[in-house]
Amino acid sequence: MPRVGGTFRDGHDSGYREIERVIASAAIFSSDGKLLMGRKDPHGGGVYPDMWHIPGGGRENGESLDDAVIREVGQEVVGLDLAKYPRKPLPWVDRGSALKTLPTGERVRAIMIFHRFEVHLDELADELTKRVMPGSDLIELRWVAKEELRTLAAESDINKWFADAGYLS
Repeated sequence: MPRVGGTFRDGHDSGYREIERVIASAAIFSSDGKLLMGRKDPHGGGVYPDMWHIPGGGRENGESLDDAVIREVGQEVVGLDLAKYPRKPLPWVDRGSALKTLPTGERVRAIMIFHRFEVHLDELADELTKRVMPGSDLIELRWVAKEELRTLAAESDINKWFADAGYLS
């Protein structure tokens, strides 16, 4: 249920209507150990514009987290069919908040609960590059070696999660 106003972890009273979203995303690894990252559109309405993220998106009403990650990554975000690969739910659930512009033009404070899966594909990153396309609010996709993760312009919370998950070398 949306709430109005409030104080957030950054200590600022938003003055914006709040919406809550459950996010399902996937740490997708190629057979050569590279992680798929997507860069958000700096001019789009999504949260964390111009930042690098693992692919995913919001769960629909009544949808399981597993179904959400398959739909978001497959149909909406990168075009990979994750249904044919084992998806391991990861134990870290995080919360975050950011301003978001809705399709109506309204600016809201999105309160997000992040659920993540790990998926290992059986193809090399170079082969997979031919099959993925940025969709939704992404403008670029990149297969990243673990050594490169720290250098991406990712927001600090995802870098902490990468470290907790053991993805940073």
